[in-house]
Amino acid sequence: MPEIPAAILATLDCADSTWHAVLLRGLYCVADADPAYLPALAASDYLPTDGRLLAAFTQPLEAVRYVLIGEGPYPRAASATGVCFMDGAVNSLWSENGLSKPVNRATSLRNFIKMLLVADGTLLATNTSGLVMAEVGATALKKDSMRIQTLEQLQHNLSAQGFLLLNASLVFRTDVMPLKDARAWLPFLTVVLDALASKCASVPTLVLWGKIAAQLNAVPGASRFPKVVAEHPYNLSFIQNQRMQDLFRPMSLLNAANAFR
Repeated sequence: MPEIPAAILATLDCADSTWHAVLLRGLYCVADADPAYLPALAASDYLPTDGRLLAAFTQPLEAVRYVLIGEGPYPRAASATGVCFMDGAVNSLWSENGLSKPVNRATSLRNFIKMLLVADGTLLATNTSGLVMAEVGATALKKDSMRIQTLEQLQHNLSAQGFLLLNASLVFRTDVMPLKDARAWLPFLTVVLDALASKCASVPTLVLWGKIAAQLNAVPGASRFPKVVAEHPYNLSFIQNQRMQDLFRPMSLLNAANAFR
């Protein structure tokens, strides 16, 4: 059996205990496929830092209803949290000009929030910038606003809906093509999907964002899952994606009444 570096094993501490056996099996599958991959990863500079490689798995396994899969961590140390599109550099969501500067810098997060605003009828899909966003931001900041205020609240609302916020590649490295890292993690994701299909009361829905995430269609067992597929949120067209609007509209993710209930 190949050896897994201690630094990689230590990242299990970030995950809910219901995942530990599954994730360990997934890591061994990565090592079986390429014994050199994990030792090389452990010796390299990769994102996310601070042992957050498996931070996406805080949702108890049997509570997962949706598996949202993006491409990879944000390519900035302050932003990469190990949780799909949750930018660690973001706190407040709003400003008097619309969205806060950190949200606007996190393109995927910005377009996701705009899509939610279109889905709930606040914005027209054809007009999501400039003066109209300033009005949205000013309204959201009012004391009697029913909008969530922070990224932490958005992540909470997603978790409450049963989302596992995962990336196709668990790491970002400046000297390795994202697709290469994503391919190395396919055996791991196969194990994760097998566990979800067998242990959840109903098979979760896969929400696949972007071309790298879509490669999961080729994973053995992926055909067991219902899927909703979209372009990656860094594309402006994501804001107008009707499938995404229909999926997220009933969840009211921007509603503060759902936060920390």
